[in-house]
Amino acid sequence: MSQPAFDPTPFFRDRPGHHGTTLGIGWHGQGDGWVELALPYDPAQIGDLDSGVIASGPILTLMDQATSLAVWMKRGAFLPHATLDLRIDYLRAATPGRTVIGRGECYRLTHSIAFVRGQAHDGDPDDPLAHVAGTFMVTGKAPGTATGER
Repeated sequence: MSQPAFDPTPFFRDRPGHHGTTLGIGWHGQGDGWVELALPYDPAQIGDLDSGVIASGPILTLMDQATSLAVWMKRGAFLPHATLDLRIDYLRAATPGRTVIGRGECYRLTHSIAFVRGQAHDGDPDDPLAHVAGTFMVTGKAPGTATGER
């Protein structure tokens, strides 16, 4: 039996107070196995007052959420999981005043592990701010299922 496509809308509509919502992270785009989220520039997130550059933490949160959602898009359903590993390499500072776009991709799934990669940029995907690579591990069964099998 096939599963309906995963709908990420509730993650942005029904989670007031969630740290991603608090940071202003929103939906930007999606495709087969990938998701793009947007982190609008917010002076409250500045990490360097002299330059106006936002801190690295909101970008890491953006990339964790983008890659996590990419896993659910690839699986076609929500299945509880935890970030097992997420390496982020910062290549340069974000440009003050610009929205940061985070693109996460799930490129391989096993029964319990998802492999992800992605990048963050502030307007030009050919000039990324950061690259990420990581894994997520299934931690439970999908709500409403007896075995967690899809």
